[in-house]
Amino acid sequence: MRITVKVGTSTLAHATGRLNIQRMETLCKVLSDLKNAGHEIILVSSGAIGMGVGKLNLPGRPKDMPTKQAAAAVGQCELMYTYDKLFNEYSHTVAQVLLTGEDVKNEHRSRNMRNTIFRLLELGALPVINENDAVATDEIGVENTIGENDTLSAIVAASIGARLLILLSDIDGLYDSDPHKNPEAKLISTVSVIDDTILSLGGGSGSALGTGGMATKLHAAQIVTAAGCEMVIANGQRPELLYDIVAGKPVGTRFLAREGK
Repeated sequence: MRITVKVGTSTLAHATGRLNIQRMETLCKVLSDLKNAGHEIILVSSGAIGMGVGKLNLPGRPKDMPTKQAAAAVGQCELMYTYDKLFNEYSHTVAQVLLTGEDVKNEHRSRNMRNTIFRLLELGALPVINENDAVATDEIGVENTIGENDTLSAIVAASIGARLLILLSDIDGLYDSDPHKNPEAKLISTVSVIDDTILSLGGGSGSALGTGGMATKLHAAQIVTAAGCEMVIANGQRPELLYDIVAGKPVGTRFLAREGK
């Protein structure tokens, strides 16, 4: 099965912005094992800005665009160095793919992106994809941005024909109300149709270091389910849950692909 896994900053880093070494080691171990089992794995990884914040000893996520981009440039090096080191321990080769909005909106560049990823998979490499935050911006009106990696992972998964997209976040899945405000909130295990009621559960933005909230995850679900790909939102604190998710067991919230796709 071709599987796209997206990990958020909250999964990879402590609240300080510094790398969560134990969790990242477990993530790479589990993904390597799934790859050994015959699955094709594409990893969409946030964390560049968050890691740059820690590496540059900044007090928090920067507000101004140049500092964000500087943090991304520093953090992306740290991110890929760590992935290369950890996956190499399990005899897997990683490849960095940095994209901007133009790379997915322009048909010629989008085709080149797909061809590159397909060839990397044929060669046995594990593509690690991120938005090119050092040159792209998330300012309103700027055309070359994607904005956050929930949407990027959905676009990638749909364009390469993935069967499953897994979003690892700091929440267990989609709830029928805000679990931070309502202790009685119930986890929704399966979503077969993304209607207005489901979309209304989107809520606000993500964590202090990240950008993607539940609304962006629901938008991602709309993109991939329309392309015939299932999607699961699950908590990234325990990467071992990836085994159960791939096996189809009830973990987090599973969005079913649209019928006929």
